[in-house]
Amino acid sequence: MERNNLAFYDQQAVQWWSETATIFPLSKLNPLRFEYFDRFIPNWQGLRVLDVGCGGGYTCEFLAQRGARVTGMDPSAACIEVAKSHAEEMGLTIDYHVGLGETLPFEDDSFDVVVCVDVLEHVQSVVATVTEISRVIQPGGLFCFDTINRTWQSRWLMIWLLEDMLRQIPRGIHDWHQFVPPEELHHLLTQAEFSQVTLQGFDLFGRTPLAQISNLIHFLKTGGFQVQFDHNTEVMYIGTAQIS
Repeated sequence: MERNNLAFYDQQAVQWWSETATIFPLSKLNPLRFEYFDRFIPNWQGLRVLDVGCGGGYTCEFLAQRGARVTGMDPSAACIEVAKSHAEEMGLTIDYHVGLGETLPFEDDSFDVVVCVDVLEHVQSVVATVTEISRVIQPGGLFCFDTINRTWQSRWLMIWLLEDMLRQIPRGIHDWHQFVPPEELHHLLTQAEFSQVTLQGFDLFGRTPLAQISNLIHFLKTGGFQVQFDHNTEVMYIGTAQIS
């Protein structure tokens, strides 16, 4: 089976904003992750923000509604077209581009903030992506991210349970070998001239298999997650880094 098969996003593009779409639960994560990011940026009004790997625009629209000047970029042309159309329907001004995280089509120091969520585990080169993100953030600007750790817990939950057993995520969308340990990402960030790196567990599922299954069932029934930011980085983690 092909792993890290990103064709799923092209296939989901047309129904991206439908509440019955397989992808739609990802939209529910923005209020949770920004509970963390808002600690570092309490006011997004007027900030130049790039969303790397924006898909059909969930995070872009979330930020545009908070007053940010948003640019979104994704390798899927189909997703970008849907994102443009939906932003227009919503009366939101968002600048969308097709492109890769490894070769961002923007000038140096173009943004105050770069957001990259649910993406670093999918890029072909985390090193190149982090280096490019560093280049386009102005001095003193912030990088906001979350991703998946490479542990047996993440393999069990994200691949075996969510993909293979419950089929809540299409089989093959994740490649466990591309998951990014937090200590590895911290090292890459410091190499790319980031400082003041923060990393915390983005704990949506709990620490035990029983808790993880229970929380997933709750989410599937109600559409709601409860989040804790803690030291539990076994599955997902979230963080920020400031450019020096």
